[in-house]
This record gives sequence, C-alpha cells and structure tokens, in this order.
Amino acid sequence: MSITYKPKTKKRKKKHGFLKRQKTKAGKRIIKRRRAKKRKKLSV
Repeated sequence: MSITYKPKTKKRKKKHGFLKRQKTKAGKRIIKRRRAKKRKKLSV
C-alpha cells in the first residue's frame, strides 16, 4: 500500500482555488457563506 495523500500545490489551487469557486454558481455560494462567517481564508 502507498500513502494516499501526496500534496501538490497546483492541483490544490486548480480544484479548490478562489478562481475555480468564482466560476460556478455553487462556488460563489460557498464564498458568500464563508464571507458571512467572517472566515480568514475564503479558499485555498
């Protein structure tokens, strides 16, 4: 068995980044909700 989590910065940004969130309606909703919660980090 191998280790399942092998972090890659590029993949992380592509999948969960701010711009990726802004592209979809659902993503915008996530950002909005996180802003309402006063999150320090809105996305990766």
